[in-house]
Amino acid sequence: MPSSKSLKSLVLCSIAGAAALLAGGCDKQSSGDTQPQASQAAPESNGAVAEKPAEKLDRSHKGDRLPDITLVDDTGETLDLSSLRGKPLLINLWATWCAPCIAEMPTLDTLIGQEKDLGVTVLPISQDMGQPDKVVEILRRRKLDNIQPWIDEKGDLGFQYGGNLPVTVLFDSEGKEVWRFTGGNDWTSPEALKLIGEAR
Repeated sequence: MPSSKSLKSLVLCSIAGAAALLAGGCDKQSSGDTQPQASQAAPESNGAVAEKPAEKLDRSHKGDRLPDITLVDDTGETLDLSSLRGKPLLINLWATWCAPCIAEMPTLDTLIGQEKDLGVTVLPISQDMGQPDKVVEILRRRKLDNIQPWIDEKGDLGFQYGGNLPVTVLFDSEGKEVWRFTGGNDWTSPEALKLIGEAR
């Protein structure tokens, strides 16, 4: 029979483990579905991130295929990601409750206005499952007129790309991943534009 000291240690470890599991599965929503978590990186006032960009850039998935997922907007219109193959694609996963996401959104809005010059389709995708009204409201309030309210209803993309937001993934014209970037960024900066140019 275990001693009282070992039982006490076991109970404390169990409580700590349960707390860690609960913290990892916390969600801004009250529904049973969990959503991706916001990146802890603190954005600068212009939407850029102070930390070293190279540490947020991941090329280890190069060549992975663009997921075959259908998005939906607030009107019920759908968009199959696979239909966008044939031209480089930059997807950005964000959510209304993610501060680093909101901070970088104006730079993505600007990029969308420059798509013809860039030769890349820019597609922000909300991870606000079941809340299209919130997505539309924040885009209107912040005057992000170039961004359409596309939503990943089941949160499949958020979990496929690591569960942290924001995450931005670049695909080449064949629908193969070039790189992914976790955390906020100024996507109009020369460094970011150089990265985006890798898909051409």
